Amino acid sequence: MKALAHFAMRGRSQAALVASTGAVLSVLPIIGLFAALASAAVVALATLRQGAGEGALLTVFAGLGGGLLAWLALGSPLPALGFWLAYWLPVWALAVVLGWSRSLSLAVQAAALIALVALALVYLLTGGSGEVWMAMLEPLTQALIEARVIDAAESPQLIAQIAGWMPGLLTASVYLMVLISLLLGRWWQSLLYGPGGFGAEYRALRIHPVLGLVTIALHLVVVFTNANWAVAALVIVGVLLVLQGLAVLHALSVARNARPGWLVGLYVLFVLGFPLPQLVIAGIGLADLWADWRRRLERRKQDRS
Repeated sequence: MKALAHFAMRGRSQAALVASTGAVLSVLPIIGLFAALASAAVVALATLRQGAGEGALLTVFAGLGGGLLAWLALGSPLPALGFWLAYWLPVWALAVVLGWSRSLSLAVQAAALIALVALALVYLLTGGSGEVWMAMLEPLTQALIEARVIDAAESPQLIAQIAGWMPGLLTASVYLMVLISLLLGRWWQSLLYGPGGFGAEYRALRIHPVLGLVTIALHLVVVFTNANWAVAALVIVGVLLVLQGLAVLHALSVARNARPGWLVGLYVLFVLGFPLPQLVIAGIGLADLWADWRRRLERRKQDRS
């Protein structure tokens, strides 16, 4: 990963090559996800290191290169344009916020705000109806019926349910990828130009307590109404609480000089998708909004010294 970041920072053409190639490879199974994350992380890295203008130029050149590659490989440059609008542009904007504010906390909260606005726009543009998504899912439905994966009689109800989840699922998925790419880009910057900087910033990450109240309110809406939009919004703000919970655990680990093995195991559980650790860590993040355990640790250190 460090070698890839180092290569991308050799010049604008190298960065554009990595970003555009990653965008095109994002359509592939398995490796596509990692290619997409690396592609946008290069945009974040260039913006953080060289400024908003250079980052914007990179997205333009990478977009042109990606459009050409997409046209050659897929027969149309439109996928590259969609990638630019939905992925590179938000990552670039958040990297500008992070570079200007020097606050990782502000940047991740800005990401959540952008995601919530995008979620609202998706529901407004589709009228809150699943008909648009059902039409888009029709080819997939027919393929599943022909493959006898689902029963034709049960398919309308199942597809209607999936269609109701689609706006939130799409928005939350893009939001998570944007956030991960931003963090990856900042980590790369720290590896290349300021070792240890990202770790210190992440351990100090703090979310505004108002977002904790918003999370509780959304949870109540989900419990009593099970509204799809509330579930999606809860996922978006819930990710911030997970980040804060992880920041607390990292700070405790450093304060107690603990071995990193348990943190590695925790991240493995995250990657495998086990929900219990995620819920527990989100709970830790929520409680820390008011308990502020890291500040208490800092006070204890000062008292001992």
